[in-house]
Amino acid sequence: MHDHAPAPGGIRDAGHRRLLTVSLSLTVVVMVVQVVGAILSGSLALLADAAHMFTDASALVIALIATAVAARPADDRRTFGYQRAEVFGALINAVILSVLMVVVAIQGIQRLMDPGVVEVGGTLMLVVAAVGMVANAISMWLLSRAQRTSINVRGAYLEVMGDLIGSVMVIIAAVVIVTTGWMPADAIASLVIAAMILPRAISLLREVFSVLAESAPMGMSVIEIRDHLKRYPGVVDVHDVHVWQLTRGAPVFTAHVTVETALFASGRSAELLAQLQACLADHFDVDHSTFQLEPADHDDCEAVHA
Repeated sequence: MHDHAPAPGGIRDAGHRRLLTVSLSLTVVVMVVQVVGAILSGSLALLADAAHMFTDASALVIALIATAVAARPADDRRTFGYQRAEVFGALINAVILSVLMVVVAIQGIQRLMDPGVVEVGGTLMLVVAAVGMVANAISMWLLSRAQRTSINVRGAYLEVMGDLIGSVMVIIAAVVIVTTGWMPADAIASLVIAAMILPRAISLLREVFSVLAESAPMGMSVIEIRDHLKRYPGVVDVHDVHVWQLTRGAPVFTAHVTVETALFASGRSAELLAQLQACLADHFDVDHSTFQLEPADHDDCEAVHA
């Protein structure tokens, strides 16, 4: 359903696996820099951001594995192929985000309640956070197009977005420490990073469960599709409509269509079937559709398949 092959439009149009690999490389490099910077500067916020980067690196590895599995062809046992692997990869990402939120929040509260005599090196903290911000901005730019068609890449994109905002929070805290010497800014920034993780995790979980529950894709109206199909000459009714998605950008549609009996007699049923399928593809971006055509004077049990 997806085209994972490189396209000629530039690096952002490359295959999903290549984009995720580049993003993973950037994430790992920045994570190492942040860990070293956090140790040398004593910054909890920088360490929290590094932990977030570590989680993103793990999530990107999961995403790469899921994308490779999803590219496997369909077989007699898995007739839709392995595209659901992308959804399970996104589910794991969401769980990791949730666990990270709890860990960072606990550490931040402990630092505020018992700050001790920790001195944070604001200048080093500022430099390292700036490097992270630039790297995250590049990763977001690389994934921005692919995330529109893959729930798996979208999970990685949301995590990189969170990293970017986290780096900005660390920069703000570092500026406060450098200019005023107020050390609690570091712990507060770590709590802000934790708070940012929650809505991202909820959003991703909601989308994953929507796919697994086989709900209609967001923005797709079954009533609108049914009304559109009923406008075709010869169509009497459209019922037993089902629309779901294998993963983001891969909707599937099935329906029973009651048509005038004369249409079968005239041999125009194949022509109508082609029109209905083209309608789904052109107007609703549904490339995989299945219609059961039924003569108006027959019951469902005597349906004619076309």
